[in-house]
Amino acid sequence: MKAILKDKSFQLSIILTTIFIGTGIGFLFLGLVDYSWILFGLLPVVLGVAIGTMHVRKYALWGAIITTILLLIAIYIPGLSGIICIIMAIGLVVPFIFLGYVIVRLADRYKVIKETNKLSVLILPLLPFLIAAPTEHFLKKEKETVIEVRTEKVFNYTADEVYDAIKSVDTLDAEKPFLLKLDLPIPTKCVLEKEEVGAIRTCYFKGGRLSNADFGGGTITERVTQLERGKVLKMDVIDYNLIGRRWLGFKEAIYYFEPVESNKCKLIRITTYTSVLTPRFYWEPMEKLGVSQEHDYVFNNLEKDLKTKYRK
Repeated sequence: MKAILKDKSFQLSIILTTIFIGTGIGFLFLGLVDYSWILFGLLPVVLGVAIGTMHVRKYALWGAIITTILLLIAIYIPGLSGIICIIMAIGLVVPFIFLGYVIVRLADRYKVIKETNKLSVLILPLLPFLIAAPTEHFLKKEKETVIEVRTEKVFNYTADEVYDAIKSVDTLDAEKPFLLKLDLPIPTKCVLEKEEVGAIRTCYFKGGRLSNADFGGGTITERVTQLERGKVLKMDVIDYNLIGRRWLGFKEAIYYFEPVESNKCKLIRITTYTSVLTPRFYWEPMEKLGVSQEHDYVFNNLEKDLKTKYRK
């Protein structure tokens, strides 16, 4: 370990990585980069290129990867991201660092590039990111895609009983799915001010187990657009303040109550949202899993409340 820490290539890679990844984080704070391929792909690739260009590289790649992981974990502290998203980002960024490193080593084999340890030269690969990030951000045309997450469950209660139990919930306290135990915001109560179209329903959240007292909490405020006891409760999300979830945009929250057999109800819960995270094939499955586990938690609490109230 001492040999690694004293290695000049390891030390230089820490400086380079701090400059590159630090610039990306700084651009996020300043609103100069989107959560896109530019951030998650181009930036780590050019970092890998810089690391691969170094004259001595014995422990350089290790230094870059370790420093990247530590810097990404560090953005949890100001609430810029949650633990789950940081883990996902690491899984995306680290392979791209390695890809950039491999590309430049292959180029070096054919004498296409010259090795150097000059910091002023090694930071030159950062230029494409400095140009591409703000260019994409300010020229990008917003194309909003709405994603739907649907969860269904049959309850051994009438549609009216299920409706009455879910429209307004004083306290949510039930078995938590895995992601809620880890980091996702946990709903604590939902308050419907009036039982009529146009009424406001506010849901309150607290942070997950790995969150501090404030991080991960907040509120989602909904306006009722359709309401019929035992049939439908549909709401538009008019405001949300879930700390650390800046890339999600919530649109609708819908409950459908369908009678099934005798004195049973199939509850259908639909959440629609938008997301700015790309690439979509990487982020969307985790987003949907997170929303569906929020649904599962609400359903678990609903089952408990119904059993407590009706004793069956």
